[in-house]
Amino acid sequence: MTTLICLGYGFCARGYAARFGARFARRLGTSRQGEREEGGVRLLAPESPGFAEAVAGAAAILVSAAPGEVGDPFLPVLADALGSGTGPIVYLSTIGVYGDSAGAWIDESAPLAAGKPRAARRIAAEAAWQALGVRAGRPVAVLRLGGIYGPGRNALIDVADGSARCIERDGQVFNRIHVDDIAAAVDAAFRLGFEGAVNVVDDEPSPACAPVRHAARLLGRPGPVAEPFEEASATMSAMALSFWADNRRVRNERLKRELGVDLAFPSYREGLDALFAAGEGAASAD
Repeated sequence: MTTLICLGYGFCARGYAARFGARFARRLGTSRQGEREEGGVRLLAPESPGFAEAVAGAAAILVSAAPGEVGDPFLPVLADALGSGTGPIVYLSTIGVYGDSAGAWIDESAPLAAGKPRAARRIAAEAAWQALGVRAGRPVAVLRLGGIYGPGRNALIDVADGSARCIERDGQVFNRIHVDDIAAAVDAAFRLGFEGAVNVVDDEPSPACAPVRHAARLLGRPGPVAEPFEEASATMSAMALSFWADNRRVRNERLKRELGVDLAFPSYREGLDALFAAGEGAASAD
């Protein structure tokens, strides 16, 4: 593989390019904000001259853009090029495709639940990318991510700037994942030419308040006052309510066994400890 193409260049794609971009001689990404260079990645519109030809080569394709109401944003534009390429594809999805398991442990064999429009769009997008892989003979790895955090996006910053909330709901837990561990999973999927779905989550699903309280302890600040979900939900957006509707504990054995990923941050504690040591939250607290 000599070319990396990022369809969507957000938090996860930037994290992957920063850690592993040097594996590739050429790095391209998509942008609607004009052609430019960012972090060693050349960003341009997918309709730009030469972009489809690059996609049609032996490129590694990282897809991180969420589907919209009309479906995946790239398949209609690049279907022909993607169908004639030979490199591996990694599609970043979400554990939200499983819906609610009432707090029970689940793995990749759990049924996909399209009870909400966003989940239905994700499930359809996963299927569309996998179908393209079958037609083209390209391996497609679907990485289902937990709640993403990392530098510039974590509970330390929220506590330090006063935006953190501690909402409590009895029995509710969430899986999380550090952006560096996502990058390691993407890299493994590319190297192995992996095909299939993998949960990319931490070892310890935990309540929403747990990382907030840990961040407050690290910063030596009082944590926010706990809010019962029943009260907080009265002012939540529809998207937030949708997020809180699902309660599940997601297993990551396939991530470790089949992709060989050894999590650098097996829980929010290790992740926040490392971010604190790197100075996260300090600037906001000043």
